[in-house]
Amino acid sequence: MPKDTVVAFRDPAGFSPDPLTDLLRKGARDLIAQAVEAELAAFMDAHGHLRDEDGRRRIVRHGYLPERQVQTGVGSVRVKVPRVRDRTPSGGRIRFTSAILPPFLRRTRSIEELLPWLYLKGVSTGDFQDALAALFGKDAPGLSASTIARLKADWSEEYERWRKRDLSSRRYVYLWADGVYFTPRMDERQCMLVVIGADEWGDKDILAIVDGYRESAQSWRELLLDLKARGLEPAPELAIGDGALGFWAALSEVYPTTRVQRCWVHKTANVLNAMPKSLQAKAKAHLQDIWMAETRNDADKAFEFFIKAYGVKYQKAVDKLTKDREALLTFYDFPAEHWKHIRTTNPIESTFATVRHRTARTKGCLSRKTALAMTFRLMLSAKRKWRKLDGAKRLPEIITGVEFRDGIKQETKAA
Repeated sequence: MPKDTVVAFRDPAGFSPDPLTDLLRKGARDLIAQAVEAELAAFMDAHGHLRDEDGRRRIVRHGYLPERQVQTGVGSVRVKVPRVRDRTPSGGRIRFTSAILPPFLRRTRSIEELLPWLYLKGVSTGDFQDALAALFGKDAPGLSASTIARLKADWSEEYERWRKRDLSSRRYVYLWADGVYFTPRMDERQCMLVVIGADEWGDKDILAIVDGYRESAQSWRELLLDLKARGLEPAPELAIGDGALGFWAALSEVYPTTRVQRCWVHKTANVLNAMPKSLQAKAKAHLQDIWMAETRNDADKAFEFFIKAYGVKYQKAVDKLTKDREALLTFYDFPAEHWKHIRTTNPIESTFATVRHRTARTKGCLSRKTALAMTFRLMLSAKRKWRKLDGAKRLPEIITGVEFRDGIKQETKAA
């Protein structure tokens, strides 16, 4: 390097501690500004034909609303929303409202979903501010413990509105029902009664989440009667659940024509629990031979094999299986495309794994009301990842009474 060359070095103190995040925030701010400007341009074009008494454009730009911060996945981003002026507000003032940046938006939806997720993962209310500051920067406003407490209250109110909504606009063909236990407090065990439905288009929806008294027939009866009163009047074609007697007793009263399918995951676990561990892997494979069989006849043969192979030494395990034989094989009377969906209550069980993880780490800290609200928020978040039923075109056929045998549609012979 020549002696007369002067190299300017910036003071390290002048650099941002996280230049990449700063760059992402600037990009987010610029992108938001462009999107809002595009919104405004479309709004101005839509009202460009309006004129005041002097022939001028009635709707004109009028600066910006005060700048505010919005919490995003890349931290706090400062945003400004343009505003307009209506020169002749006769018949009602015309205002511009951005769909991207509504007036009271303070945090993006991803962060709204992050809060209950963090809570369920074991972050206590008092630790939220530190946890979120680490994620989004120390300038994150409005994320104190009191804010989290208000959000939990809002979630409880949202749940109350949700559980009273009308269900009459959709026809539900399948129901999955389960009672899931966990311990929100050290001195009590809580049971959540959950019902998920699949409509005639193959979309799954959460129909009910209630705090029940164990899995009693009375609790299930109240839940099903409430669903019926809110519009679920036509009986579902099939209900899937485990062996809890309370649900099935209530179902036979409220929807007596609904057919029954026992959950194979629950049944397999119950049967294997009655057998020594050294045999469980082998016995599980034989159970799979039943519910994976291509036809009802093949399933019956696999059933008989299991009875003969294990009945002599492990009669208790065999009894657990045979007592629900018909209910375990109902799925053969429904389209083969639906079998993987209707043999288990997996949509409920997989979602509640997170709830159990949360309550196991925070015993004594989660009230029954909070547990209900958190479960509701968690399931709404999980719902977006649920897959639509395969073979949805078969659902209207089920409703109209088309017969299926071994999963195949039976053609009606002409008279």
